Formats: sequence, structure tokens, C-alpha cells
Amino acid sequence: MLPNPEPTYLATLPAELSAVIRIALKAGALCHGYFKAWHEGDHDSPLAVELKDGDEPVTLADRKTNELCVSGLRAAFPEDAILSEELPDDGSRHHAARVWLVDPIDGTKDFIAGRPGFAVMIGLLQGGQPTLGVVYQPAEQRLWFASSGLGAYVVLGDAPPVRMHTTATAELTAARMVSSASHPEPMVAQVKERAGIVHDQQIGSVGIKLALIASGAADLYINPAGKCKLWDTGAPECILHEAGGQLSDFVGQPLRYTDQNLGHDRGLCASNGALHPLALQQLRPFADSILRRSASKPHNP
Repeated sequence: MLPNPEPTYLATLPAELSAVIRIALKAGALCHGYFKAWHEGDHDSPLAVELKDGDEPVTLADRKTNELCVSGLRAAFPEDAILSEELPDDGSRHHAARVWLVDPIDGTKDFIAGRPGFAVMIGLLQGGQPTLGVVYQPAEQRLWFASSGLGAYVVLGDAPPVRMHTTATAELTAARMVSSASHPEPMVAQVKERAGIVHDQQIGSVGIKLALIASGAADLYINPAGKCKLWDTGAPECILHEAGGQLSDFVGQPLRYTDQNLGHDRGLCASNGALHPLALQQLRPFADSILRRSASKPHNP
């Protein structure tokens, strides 16, 4: 449930953005309830975890949170298409002008492990580009949101929204990196060593990583694994862009959201903007292997 009384800032936002934030806050309260029950309640009750394709974990909390998000979006925006991590891709996104991307619990492995690095994420694509994003981290009561042309904002607890901007850090040795808590990548370690990066915060959710860069709490994130999907990046890309940051693949090309393929298999590079050219230079020795991997997969529009 939403706080009572409802946050006053919602009345000052565009109706569409307010509606999505309400859905994300409700979904966050739901999944956090599951989180507390499993990790703070009866420890004799086993956590029911299943494995999807790619050995990715899913729980009842993922499914119930997804149901809340999808039903809320369908009620509010009945003409729009929805692509969710927990539902089959029905192809409607290829013919719709507006597509909602839903990741009900981004960072499920952190959720399962009892760590706070998970988030509810809802993003909007228009013309194949992210134009609205909401990322809510319920364990920390931290909300990030953005809409094209309106800027990016963070809300901590009951405080009013604060506009965010990325840092001006332009030297890799001074960069603060965020990386995966559950998928350590040897390539990331090599880049850190070559670039002289010493600061590294590990957290599960891709959305939280990008939001931390948007807020100025971090500067750089690289992910060569090729496992991130459209719903992992749609919402936080809008937030990062509106804060002045940049997100691309390993060779500096914009992410694509209209391919048949659901994955970003050319890797991810997210930065405060100022660091992006330097980061891509560091990634250049690894680009060929990333491109060969990408070429082996279908990319049909």
C-alpha cells in the first residue's frame, strides 16, 4: 500500500508518471513483504526458488509482484503493449507505439540472499526509445524516476524529490565503479586493473547500478556478460540519460529495443558521460570477442 497520506509530490508530476510511480510503490511494498517474511520471519520455512531458462532464479515474490505491475499498467494504459520478464513475449511490442517494460524484481539473487540490492522497475518505450523510467528499491525506501525532458529525480523515504546529475569525473583512476554482486566477471577485473580503478561497490540490480551513477554516487558500470534483457535497462536508461549519463554497448553503439532478440548481447557500458570515451578505449581489446558472440545470435527486426 502507498503511504497514508499519499506522497504530496505525486500531485505535482505528470499524470502518467504519477500513475507508474504508484504502481511501483505498491509493487515494492508487496515484494518487500515477501522479503521480510522469508528473511526475518520463520527461518524453518524454505524459500521456494525455481530456475528459468539460463538458470536464472524466480520466486513466488517475482510472480506476484509481476501480476500487480502488469494488472496496474493494463488498467491505466489499456492500449499499450507490455513486455515483462515473467511473461512470454507475445510479439505485441513490435506493432505498438508504446511499450511498457517490467522487471518486477531486478536483482532476484540479492533478494534470495537477503541483501537489499533488488528493485521494482517499470519503463516506457516510445518509438523504440526509453522515455520514462521508475526504479524503486523497497529495502532502502529509495525511488528514482525520470521522464524525457523533465529530468531525473531521487526520493529517499518521505523526503521530497531531489533532482539528480551525474558527476564531472573525467579520470578513470578517480572513477567509482559499480559491479555485480552475484556475477563477478574476469573481464571487469582486468579493466579495473588496467585503468587503475580502485573503488568498486557491488550490488545486484542493474537498475540500481545505473541509478547510482545518475545520482552521482557512482561513475561507471561495465557488463560484458550479454545476459541483460530489455527490461533490465529500459527504465534506468531513461533515468541515467536525463541525469546526464550515457549507456551504450561495448563498442559505443546505442542499445536497441526493437530487435526480435530480447537480450543486449553486445555488453553494457554505463557512465557519467564524461568517462564514456575513456571507458570504451579500455573495452576495445575485448570488443572483438563480444562482437563475435553477438554475430552468432539472430537480430531480426
